[in-house]
Amino acid sequence: MRVIAGEARGRRLEALPGTDITRPTLDQVKEAMFSIVQFDLPGARVLDLFAGSGQLGIEALSRGAARCVFLDQNREAAAVVMRNCKACGLFDRSRVSVGEAARWLSACREQFDLVLLDPPFHQGMLEEILPAVEKVVAPGGIVLCESEAKLILPAEVGSLVLRKQYRYGRVLLWRYTKPRPGEAEGGDSV
Repeated sequence: MRVIAGEARGRRLEALPGTDITRPTLDQVKEAMFSIVQFDLPGARVLDLFAGSGQLGIEALSRGAARCVFLDQNREAAAVVMRNCKACGLFDRSRVSVGEAARWLSACREQFDLVLLDPPFHQGMLEEILPAVEKVVAPGGIVLCESEAKLILPAEVGSLVLRKQYRYGRVLLWRYTKPRPGEAEGGDSV
Protein backbone atom coordinates (compact mmCIF):
# COMPACT_ATOMS: atom_id res chain seq x y z
CA MET A 1 0.00 0.00 0.00
CA ARG A 2 1.45 3.35 -1.06
CA VAL A 3 0.67 6.99 -1.75
CA ILE A 4 0.00 7.31 -5.49
CA ALA A 5 0.51 11.02 -6.22
CA GLY A 6 1.42 14.40 -4.79
CA GLU A 7 3.98 15.51 -2.22
CA ALA A 8 4.15 12.10 -0.50
CA ARG A 9 4.12 10.11 -3.76
CA GLY A 10 5.64 6.65 -3.50
CA ARG A 11 5.66 6.51 0.30
CA ARG A 12 4.79 3.08 1.64
CA LEU A 13 2.04 3.02 4.23
CA GLU A 14 1.78 0.74 7.22
CA ALA A 15 -1.41 -1.31 7.51
CA LEU A 16 -2.95 -3.21 10.36
CA PRO A 17 -2.43 -6.94 9.91
CA GLY A 18 -5.55 -8.95 9.16
CA THR A 19 -8.50 -8.13 6.93
CA ASP A 20 -10.95 -8.44 9.82
CA ILE A 21 -9.84 -5.00 11.06
CA THR A 22 -9.15 -3.10 7.84
CA ARG A 23 -9.66 -3.72 4.13
CA PRO A 24 -7.27 -1.49 2.19
CA THR A 25 -8.62 0.19 -0.93
CA LEU A 26 -7.01 -1.20 -4.09
CA ASP A 27 -4.69 1.17 -5.96
CA GLN A 28 -6.92 1.08 -9.07
CA VAL A 29 -9.96 2.13 -7.03
CA LYS A 30 -7.99 4.75 -5.09
CA GLU A 31 -6.66 6.23 -8.34
CA ALA A 32 -10.21 6.38 -9.70
CA MET A 33 -11.51 8.05 -6.52
CA PHE A 34 -8.94 10.79 -6.72
CA SER A 35 -9.42 11.29 -10.46
CA ILE A 36 -13.08 12.00 -9.66
CA VAL A 37 -12.21 14.76 -7.16
CA GLN A 38 -8.85 15.99 -8.49
CA PHE A 39 -10.07 19.56 -9.11
CA ASP A 40 -11.87 19.74 -5.75
CA LEU A 41 -8.88 18.73 -3.60
CA PRO A 42 -6.66 21.82 -3.43
CA GLY A 43 -7.43 23.55 -0.13
CA ALA A 44 -10.21 21.10 0.80
CA ARG A 45 -11.23 20.18 4.34
CA VAL A 46 -11.42 16.37 4.31
CA LEU A 47 -12.99 13.79 6.62
CA ASP A 48 -11.72 10.21 6.29
CA LEU A 49 -14.39 8.19 8.08
CA PHE A 50 -13.60 4.54 8.88
CA ALA A 51 -9.99 5.57 8.25
CA GLY A 52 -8.28 2.19 8.75
CA SER A 53 -4.66 2.90 7.79
CA GLY A 54 -5.53 6.44 6.71
CA GLN A 55 -4.55 5.82 3.11
CA LEU A 56 -7.47 7.78 1.60
CA GLY A 57 -7.06 10.87 3.75
CA ILE A 58 -3.28 10.75 3.31
CA GLU A 59 -3.74 10.58 -0.46
CA ALA A 60 -6.02 13.64 -0.25
CA LEU A 61 -3.44 15.56 1.81
CA SER A 62 -0.65 14.53 -0.54
CA ARG A 63 -2.67 15.88 -3.47
CA GLY A 64 -3.27 19.28 -1.90
CA ALA A 65 -6.08 19.10 0.67
CA ALA A 66 -5.66 21.72 3.40
CA ARG A 67 -6.36 19.36 6.28
CA CYS A 68 -7.88 16.00 7.10
CA VAL A 69 -9.68 14.58 10.10
CA PHE A 70 -9.26 10.81 10.37
CA LEU A 71 -11.77 8.78 12.39
CA ASP A 72 -11.68 5.11 13.26
CA GLN A 73 -13.17 3.27 16.21
CA ASN A 74 -10.15 0.98 16.51
CA ARG A 75 -7.33 2.45 18.64
CA GLU A 76 -4.69 0.37 16.87
CA ALA A 77 -5.88 1.67 13.49
CA ALA A 78 -5.74 5.26 14.79
CA ALA A 79 -2.15 4.68 15.94
CA VAL A 80 -1.27 3.39 12.45
CA VAL A 81 -2.86 6.50 10.90
CA MET A 82 -0.75 8.73 13.14
CA ARG A 83 2.44 6.88 12.22
CA ASN A 84 1.57 7.01 8.51
CA CYS A 85 0.83 10.76 8.63
CA LYS A 86 4.13 11.40 10.41
CA ALA A 87 6.09 9.19 7.99
CA CYS A 88 4.60 11.10 5.03
CA GLY A 89 5.31 14.50 6.56
CA LEU A 90 1.59 15.33 6.71
CA PHE A 91 0.94 15.16 10.45
CA ASP A 92 0.72 18.95 10.87
CA ARG A 93 -2.39 18.99 8.61
CA SER A 94 -3.96 15.93 10.26
CA ARG A 95 -6.15 15.23 13.24
CA VAL A 96 -6.73 11.62 14.29
CA SER A 97 -9.75 10.73 16.44
CA VAL A 98 -10.93 7.46 17.91
CA GLY A 99 -14.65 6.89 18.16
CA GLU A 100 -17.82 5.35 16.84
CA ALA A 101 -18.79 7.13 13.60
CA ALA A 102 -22.46 7.94 14.30
CA ARG A 103 -21.73 9.30 17.77
CA TRP A 104 -18.76 11.33 16.53
CA LEU A 105 -20.79 12.79 13.65
CA SER A 106 -23.66 13.80 15.94
CA ALA A 107 -21.22 15.82 18.08
CA CYS A 108 -19.22 17.26 15.16
CA ARG A 109 -19.55 21.01 14.53
CA GLU A 110 -17.15 21.15 11.58
CA GLN A 111 -17.97 21.24 7.88
CA PHE A 112 -16.03 19.29 5.28
CA ASP A 113 -15.60 19.79 1.54
CA LEU A 114 -14.87 16.10 0.95
CA VAL A 115 -15.97 13.11 3.00
CA LEU A 116 -14.39 9.74 2.21
CA LEU A 117 -16.45 6.75 3.33
CA ASP A 118 -14.95 3.29 3.15
CA PRO A 119 -16.63 1.23 5.89
CA PRO A 120 -16.35 -2.54 6.26
CA PHE A 121 -18.29 -4.27 3.49
CA HIS A 122 -21.43 -6.37 4.05
CA GLN A 123 -22.30 -4.83 7.42
CA GLY A 124 -24.89 -2.20 6.45
CA MET A 125 -22.75 0.62 7.81
CA LEU A 126 -22.87 2.83 4.72
CA GLU A 127 -26.67 2.89 4.63
CA GLU A 128 -26.76 3.72 8.34
CA ILE A 129 -24.11 6.44 8.35
CA LEU A 130 -24.98 8.45 5.20
CA PRO A 131 -27.83 10.41 6.87
CA ALA A 132 -25.50 11.44 9.71
CA VAL A 133 -22.75 12.42 7.25
CA GLU A 134 -25.06 14.88 5.48
CA LYS A 135 -24.90 17.45 8.29
CA VAL A 136 -21.08 17.74 8.20
CA VAL A 137 -20.85 18.23 4.42
CA ALA A 138 -20.35 21.87 3.41
CA PRO A 139 -22.56 23.29 0.65
CA GLY A 140 -20.95 22.25 -2.63
CA GLY A 141 -19.18 19.41 -0.82
CA ILE A 142 -18.67 15.87 -2.07
CA VAL A 143 -19.15 12.50 -0.41
CA LEU A 144 -17.30 9.57 -2.00
CA CYS A 145 -18.42 6.14 -0.82
CA GLU A 146 -16.77 2.81 -1.54
CA SER A 147 -18.98 -0.28 -1.33
CA GLU A 148 -19.39 -3.84 -2.44
CA ALA A 149 -20.88 -4.06 -5.95
CA LYS A 150 -24.21 -5.53 -4.81
CA LEU A 151 -25.11 -2.63 -2.53
CA ILE A 152 -27.92 -0.29 -3.57
CA LEU A 153 -27.92 3.22 -2.12
CA PRO A 154 -30.64 5.85 -2.57
CA ALA A 155 -30.45 8.65 -5.15
CA GLU A 156 -30.96 11.20 -2.36
CA VAL A 157 -30.03 11.19 1.31
CA GLY A 158 -31.43 14.37 2.87
CA SER A 159 -29.78 17.16 0.88
CA LEU A 160 -27.12 14.83 -0.59
CA VAL A 161 -27.74 13.99 -4.24
CA LEU A 162 -26.21 11.00 -6.02
CA ARG A 163 -24.36 12.40 -9.03
CA LYS A 164 -22.72 9.28 -10.37
CA GLN A 165 -21.87 5.68 -9.63
CA TYR A 166 -18.68 4.00 -10.87
CA ARG A 167 -17.96 0.28 -11.00
CA TYR A 168 -14.50 -1.27 -10.61
CA GLY A 169 -14.85 -5.05 -10.60
CA ARG A 170 -16.49 -5.99 -7.29
CA VAL A 171 -16.34 -2.42 -5.96
CA LEU A 172 -18.70 0.51 -6.47
CA LEU A 173 -17.86 4.17 -5.93
CA TRP A 174 -20.75 6.53 -5.23
CA ARG A 175 -20.37 10.30 -5.68
CA TYR A 176 -22.86 12.40 -3.76
CA THR A 177 -22.85 16.19 -3.62
CA LYS A 178 -24.55 18.70 -1.36
CA PRO A 179 -25.89 21.51 -3.56
CA ARG A 180 -25.00 25.10 -2.77
CA PRO A 181 -27.97 27.33 -1.95
CA GLY A 182 -29.88 28.04 -5.17
CA GLU A 183 -28.10 25.27 -7.10
CA ALA A 184 -30.21 22.71 -8.98
CA GLU A 185 -30.43 19.41 -7.12
CA GLY A 186 -30.87 16.98 -10.02
CA GLY A 187 -28.17 14.35 -10.33
CA ASP A 188 -26.33 13.08 -13.37
CA SER A 189 -27.54 9.84 -14.89
CA VAL A 190 -26.47 6.87 -12.84
